[in-house]
Amino acid sequence: MAEIDFKNPDYLPIVNRRIERLLAIRKDKKKLAAAKVYYAANYADFISDWMVTYDPRKTPSMVPFILWPKQREYIQWLSDRYAAKEDGLVEKSRDAGATFLNAAFAVCLWTFEPGSKVSFGSRKEALVDKIGDTDTIFEKIRIILRGLPKEFLPVGYNELKHATYMKVLNPQNGSTITGEAGDNIGRGGRSGLYIKDESSHYERPELIDAALSQNSDVKIDVSTPNGNGNPFYKKRFGGKIKVFIFDWRDDPRKDAEWYQKQKDQLEPWILAQEVDRDYNASVENICIPARFVQAAVNLDLPEIGHGIAGLDVADEGGDANAFIARRGPKVYHVESWKEGDTTQTANRAIRLSGDHRVRLLNYDSIGVGAGVKGEFRRINESVLDTTILPHTIAVNVGVSPTEGMFNDRPNDEMFANLKAEIIWKLRQRFERTYEYVMGIKAWPVEDLISIPNNQELISELSRPLREITDGGKIKIESKKAMKKRGIPSPNLMDALGLAFSHGGESIPEEKRYSLAEPSRITAFVEGTDTIHPFDAPMFGVETYT
Repeated sequence: MAEIDFKNPDYLPIVNRRIERLLAIRKDKKKLAAAKVYYAANYADFISDWMVTYDPRKTPSMVPFILWPKQREYIQWLSDRYAAKEDGLVEKSRDAGATFLNAAFAVCLWTFEPGSKVSFGSRKEALVDKIGDTDTIFEKIRIILRGLPKEFLPVGYNELKHATYMKVLNPQNGSTITGEAGDNIGRGGRSGLYIKDESSHYERPELIDAALSQNSDVKIDVSTPNGNGNPFYKKRFGGKIKVFIFDWRDDPRKDAEWYQKQKDQLEPWILAQEVDRDYNASVENICIPARFVQAAVNLDLPEIGHGIAGLDVADEGGDANAFIARRGPKVYHVESWKEGDTTQTANRAIRLSGDHRVRLLNYDSIGVGAGVKGEFRRINESVLDTTILPHTIAVNVGVSPTEGMFNDRPNDEMFANLKAEIIWKLRQRFERTYEYVMGIKAWPVEDLISIPNNQELISELSRPLREITDGGKIKIESKKAMKKRGIPSPNLMDALGLAFSHGGESIPEEKRYSLAEPSRITAFVEGTDTIHPFDAPMFGVETYT
């Protein structure tokens, strides 16, 4: 793959290399044959080596299509979905180049997969095809085909004959690319791959999904967010299909300066929805608004004090465990997993605590968490030197709030339960971070928060709603209520709240400075959670005397 500075691209060396390769394969037909075999298994290289893209806002407007890393990852993701015959969903920020990427992938299948059929659908016919309109999907396909050397085009291909309105035919191998629009999506016969462009904006998406249910084994929904009441949103957070995310930070052409320009030019709700991919941009009573969360992403804050973690234990029914570690205001590790029972969850949490030098582990002890509590007790009873283990605190988020005040109001008058107190105080951290970043108010560093660019965590933080009880207390939307909205449990958000629920002052003195090397704890598990770590042969007096 050609190296390029995407912010200040120099395409001349790339064009020269393409010319050199082209002359080489024209001189030696064996090289051409070998190249076709290679590209048939490496679509991303075929795109970067030979295809062109078009942007009328730039000069020159037609340039080599050099994929940046996330785009290469996306092409492989599409290949994986196609090979596995499974659906997928693409959540994208605006101007991520997804439509051109989908067009390029379709051309790859059209070129190298005999008899393949790729279909595109969009809400309006004018978005699918309009001859000469480069904003349409099929004109992008024609641009790509016009830019390919004739050696990679089918024998006998003629654009006027084979790239007609909403249809592109490969006369050599019988492959086709077709288009549909509106309520007619899915009515045009079976397809090996169906790509639904901006599918969160369809007028009657349920009708389209029903039509496509028997049309294709591989259906890819591609869109920017458009609220939280449509099928796209429910698929995105339903946990049943693979999801690919294009965040604006994945684009090497974009940086903080670019983002600030968008903030200056766009309405706040448009920025939130189209750039920050916020499904709740127009939803009232979001507990932690997306703009607060975005201010904390990769914020440069110091790591202060001991490692403290939160563990949210998975409920039954496909829920996930979540582990988040912080030092002071800075979150430095985020991890979730679904496999394992409560014994294995406890073991994994202990191992992660050792790996990431965590001295205090706050965990949710209600429901399934009670099993983890029992396992933590057993682990402590089994260990000769308990100071190498993190101090664990069982947190029952369903009990009454703590004693004390919040903004001059008693906690038990302010919050419906401990969970509401924990999450609302977490919200306050994000709000203060937003004010700090925006220059509204200078807060002490210890009142702020910095989180890594973990897309699932970022998304989860702005899902739950804030409710007010009849008694005027703050309550956080329950997992059951979220499920009715088609939203899975916000495990990472809960783990983050737990990580901030108790601080370093809760760590016993003997455990504050006795942390063993991570390898001593990790060795217990020996790479698997299926064996209790303290049943391992090496555990005993010879190891810890």
